[in-house]
Amino acid sequence: MLTIKKYAAIDIGSNAVRLLISSIIEQKGKPVKFKKTSLVRVPIRLGADVFLTGQISEENIKRMLDTMTAFKLLMKSHKVLTYKACATSAMREADNGNEVVNLIAKTSAITIDIINGEDEAAIIAATDLNSYIKEDKTYLYVDVGGGSTEFSVIHLGKTVASKSFKIGTVRLLNDIVRKEDWHELESWIKLKTAGYDALDLIGSGGNINKIFKISGKPLGKPLTYFYLTSYYNKLQTYSYEERITELELNQDRADVIIPATRIYLSAMKWSGAKDIYVPKIGLSDGIIKSVYFNTVSSVNI
Repeated sequence: MLTIKKYAAIDIGSNAVRLLISSIIEQKGKPVKFKKTSLVRVPIRLGADVFLTGQISEENIKRMLDTMTAFKLLMKSHKVLTYKACATSAMREADNGNEVVNLIAKTSAITIDIINGEDEAAIIAATDLNSYIKEDKTYLYVDVGGGSTEFSVIHLGKTVASKSFKIGTVRLLNDIVRKEDWHELESWIKLKTAGYDALDLIGSGGNINKIFKISGKPLGKPLTYFYLTSYYNKLQTYSYEERITELELNQDRADVIIPATRIYLSAMKWSGAKDIYVPKIGLSDGIIKSVYFNTVSSVNI
């Protein structure tokens, strides 16, 4: 017997807000399947407000209210059974973050949980990386966001270390990442990856997904450190406008892609990784799986 039901995840990040709707396919005697049905991304860039002023601006509050109302209608149209909405770095650092969460609950009836960096890393780790990795190898998993980046060391299929750092693309664009943060990250990566041979990176986030797509590599094949370095150098020879017109990047991608690539390259350098695998997973996927396996609470539509 085949059963199909729909779950949704809302990821309120520092750069963009996403709604992922997935079909959960259950068949007796077979492993459950998670199939992406719809993904909507709105580049509100909350971090541009919060990391500079400490507040979410009136304009972005209005955009958030409109977006959440639209997401609620989309979930209803898709007949979503249950959802979870998680807000990360920007919302948790905003002085008016809880106020905005309460306002959204009143106007769109969407309940938002503001999660910390450790919870974020744990939810991302729930994406069932085992289906993308070889269990006899060691990986450094890097999920780059606008406000923070989550790092996990995976050895023999198990997460052995995990940490969130306040180094993200929007922070870097606004030049508000301290040298001490970079030093702390470098020390952590070198300490946690020491002693492992032939370590590879796993990268997630919109920017590395875009670079992977541009590379033309088939799914499952890695990008090399050499390729990523070459692309990083190429990006810097173009102006912001040229990255939009000539490289055909979206305007909200054309600026953050450079600091994002810098984070991945730094992680590869400090861990000694020569390859980076890009399985196209992230917080939204982790939320869906966490809801299904009842490791986090969810809200019924």
